[in-house]
Amino acid sequence: MQSAKRMRGLAGYDYEIMRTRLLPAAILALIPLTAGEWPQFRGVNGSGVSDEKNLPIHFGPDQNMVWRTALPPGHSSPVFSKTRIFVSAYDKDGIYLFALDRKSGKEQWRKTIPRPRTADHHKSSTPASSSPVTDGENVYALFNDFGVISYDSAGKERWRLDLGPINNPFGIGTSPVLAGNTLLVNIDAESGSFFLGLDKDTGKRKWRRERPDFTRGFSTPVIYKPANEPQQVLIAGSYSLVSYAVETGEPIWWVNSLTWQLKPTPVIHGDTVYVLGWAGGSDEGAQENVPDFPEILKTRDTNKDGKLTKEEIADDRLTKDWTAMDLDRSGFVEARDWKMYQRRKEVVNAVNAIRLGGRGDMTDKSVKWRYYKSLPNVPSPLYYEGVLYLTKEGGIMTALDAVSGKVLKQGRLTGALGDYYASPVAADGRIYAASHEGKVAVIKPGAEWEILAINPMNEAVNATPAFVDGRIFIRTHGHLYCFANQ
Repeated sequence: MQSAKRMRGLAGYDYEIMRTRLLPAAILALIPLTAGEWPQFRGVNGSGVSDEKNLPIHFGPDQNMVWRTALPPGHSSPVFSKTRIFVSAYDKDGIYLFALDRKSGKEQWRKTIPRPRTADHHKSSTPASSSPVTDGENVYALFNDFGVISYDSAGKERWRLDLGPINNPFGIGTSPVLAGNTLLVNIDAESGSFFLGLDKDTGKRKWRRERPDFTRGFSTPVIYKPANEPQQVLIAGSYSLVSYAVETGEPIWWVNSLTWQLKPTPVIHGDTVYVLGWAGGSDEGAQENVPDFPEILKTRDTNKDGKLTKEEIADDRLTKDWTAMDLDRSGFVEARDWKMYQRRKEVVNAVNAIRLGGRGDMTDKSVKWRYYKSLPNVPSPLYYEGVLYLTKEGGIMTALDAVSGKVLKQGRLTGALGDYYASPVAADGRIYAASHEGKVAVIKPGAEWEILAINPMNEAVNATPAFVDGRIFIRTHGHLYCFANQ
């Protein structure tokens, strides 16, 4: 057995992660993929995988285009009901939800969303970054500047819920998901983080779970269905993956030691969930021991009021990004602020392969393997045919053996070397990866993956592609495209 890494747990106590192979678990019941379904961000349960066939390899504005619909900007991905395509957008005049005809792309309706506030967001994000979710008829959309709103297929408002101001300086990146009749919305922020279970038909709150130990996060929840047990929902947040009961919001089990700012969405296959987190700065072995708050107060708290100002800290490394220190915007660094900073310095970036299930703290039992190198910032991992794929800035693609974490191949997507915000997706025996610069790489998967084509879109792409009806849908900065073999 290899040596353990000592880390700090969700509740602040120390624990050890043992890098060892765990015993096989029982086969777990998962949500099946169904042809033609893409109801939420990245398709069924956020997997990024579809069983659609006869998809084009070569496409673009001048090749294999079925239709193109002009839209205002937005980073949200299109989702599909039985007859509609739903997508959010924004411009200088407001934020919107669009419904397009699924076959022709023609606009059926657009709704101007209430905007009682204008929240902060990162320069690489937008006020319309969360993807909607649909139950096949109705649509549910989340907006940073308002909250949650639902419409039926004809565009009639069903209900709305203002979530109030959200203290996340980078904006919202997470998307809502559905589990049966429950709409699940997670809001991780610098302060006031919470997780909601709403009745999808009325918008009434079923439960609310406060998440005080979690700061800014952007990952979309995924659903886990153990054999012979009720559904659970997994959230990858700062420092921990937590599994909650869908019907009650009660935490069931958790695994600590994630990094501090989670953007990618986990993916589930078999008895394993793959969780990717990169938040800058920390590589394997780069943990830093930070003194506890009472100790730092002894030397820095000159007026002895139990909290620290910028002047008292007097360290540019800490104060140059004051919003990352003063989480609740009080003007001071207090005990919680310092605790979060301390934890941030103790963890490492990694892809984590975690065995699903259990009760309580499963950290020292469920981590199968970790991989630390060439990690994406935003794009979610992709599990496809036994291989885990990562795509990161510079067009670097890494293929990992999903069982062992061993690197199978790492290389550049020549011709598409830019930044990546869209997540890779797969169908018809191919992987599709879209760069911010608007180059869509089509890749033959496998341990020795190969580039089949690079397709220029001539516009920026930040939204994740979708597969429906034997077609590929790609949202650019100003359009939604539909492609098919012709």
